[in-house]
Amino acid sequence: MIHFERFTLANGLKVIVHQDTSTPMAVMNVLYDVGARDEDPARTGFAHLFEHLMFGGSVNIPSYDEPLQMAGGENNAYTTNDITNYYIQLPAENLETAFWLESDRMLSLAFGEKSLDVQRKVVCEEFKEHYIAKPYGDVWHRMRELAYKTHPYRWMTIGQDLSHIENAKLQDVKDFFFRFYRPSNAILVVAGNVTVDHVKALAEKWFGDIPAGEKPVRNLPQEPVQTVARRLEVEADVPVDAFYKCWHMPARLDKRYYAVDLLSDILGGGQSSRLYQALVKEKKMFVNIQCYHYGSTDAGLVCIEGKLTAGTDIREAEMEVEKELQKIRTELITPGEMHKVINKTESMMAFEDMTVTSRAESLAYFELLGDAEWMNTELEKYEAVSAEDIRTESNLIFTEANSNTMYYLSKTKTPAAVTTAVLN
Repeated sequence: MIHFERFTLANGLKVIVHQDTSTPMAVMNVLYDVGARDEDPARTGFAHLFEHLMFGGSVNIPSYDEPLQMAGGENNAYTTNDITNYYIQLPAENLETAFWLESDRMLSLAFGEKSLDVQRKVVCEEFKEHYIAKPYGDVWHRMRELAYKTHPYRWMTIGQDLSHIENAKLQDVKDFFFRFYRPSNAILVVAGNVTVDHVKALAEKWFGDIPAGEKPVRNLPQEPVQTVARRLEVEADVPVDAFYKCWHMPARLDKRYYAVDLLSDILGGGQSSRLYQALVKEKKMFVNIQCYHYGSTDAGLVCIEGKLTAGTDIREAEMEVEKELQKIRTELITPGEMHKVINKTESMMAFEDMTVTSRAESLAYFELLGDAEWMNTELEKYEAVSAEDIRTESNLIFTEANSNTMYYLSKTKTPAAVTTAVLN
């Protein structure tokens, strides 16, 4: 049971305090309710760009990292299609340094052409290195565009096109910041060797005067139900053939989510999973294979992907994957297998809650979903899933009409431009 208290400042900033006196450290986690799904389709990659800009200096603090390092702290951040999350860990006695730093960059970044130019170049190089030059780097650009036709999940967090960041204007960047990086659109969690009274005092002192801003109203276009299978064949300069297949799945707050999460783990969550045992160890058709999903807030994708062994025909490999899916659609999983996957889930959740940093992050995320208290009842929702629920979800999700399949084939001749062919 994770204990916490919460309060809200007059400007709308939600604050959660989790006390843990067993550590000399404190963690500040700031979650902004903005991700790649909130971007203009003609200006994608801005949420991720801000992950970099937020470390480039704020209105009163030209250097973010230097004072934090002097206080014995460290920091990091990440952006997804749904959220942007920043966190600081430092000795609890220096907690006010974290409040000073985070409040100033929530107040306003030090916007300037030089800072934007520097971070724009960093992000562009990241795009080129990881998504253009790297083998298989464009897989999820292609798969998202195949699977989504309407919802903004159709582009990745890095952005849909390199030109969107290359052409980012300072005014566009300012507008994005003052729309989304406001107290009314943020959740602040302070955890570790802290007290509620001390956090309240610091929150009022450092965040209380920041203008609230208007909470953005999210009205995203919803993805229509897919009724026709989509297929894509790509030929590229990669070492081995790779197979990718995705199906649409329920949103994070749908009660069906928990059965699908367990289902993906049964199929491809590690070396003891069904797909790995059957297709890697026994039939040796894949070098590796896994099944997973992104846990996205809106309706997401459950995916099977694997690299094939040399000489394996990718169509035969797909047929073998389908055989395993047919088994789970028709046969109930055994009580032993159900017990195993629940135990594994419980262990993973317990491991994630071991660090105060992870606890702070989880509290912020569940508060964003609706209530931080849900963090304490997640396991019960998994334990309520039955073998029949698993079979039901298998039949609802793993249909050909709901599928998006990509063959990513290795060239056998000299490298040339990547070619694609859309089938169906």
